[in-house]
Amino acid sequence: MKKRVTLTFPRQSVQMPVTYRLAKDFNIASNIIRAQVAPNQIGKLVLELLGDIDEIQEAIDWMRGQNISVAVASGEIEIDETICVDCGLCTGVCPTQALSLHPESFELYFTRSRCIVCEQCIATCPVQAISTNL
Repeated sequence: MKKRVTLTFPRQSVQMPVTYRLAKDFNIASNIIRAQVAPNQIGKLVLELLGDIDEIQEAIDWMRGQNISVAVASGEIEIDETICVDCGLCTGVCPTQALSLHPESFELYFTRSRCIVCEQCIATCPVQAISTNL
């Protein structure tokens, strides 16, 4: 099972090797989507977790026990085709290539099954045609 989570670390926990512990203690693969972590500051980490559903839940419970705030993503990316101008800027930031331009028509094509809801495309869209349906 895959699950996307956003972790918010208190200052005292920022140097904890969370991804290592997830792999070693819970047998969970983690893909870092976005990270804002610096010593003595509040840190944010967006991860895609891959593993058994029960192990993922145990890991989330463990992280919460370490005073790490865990927010589980439940929404999906939505594209308003009436606003989209097919500029392709979002395709350059999509880490999974869920967004692409059709090679002949140059229209935006969205492969929902590849999307991990990292939300990088939302900030990139100049006409605000991309959002989440949380």
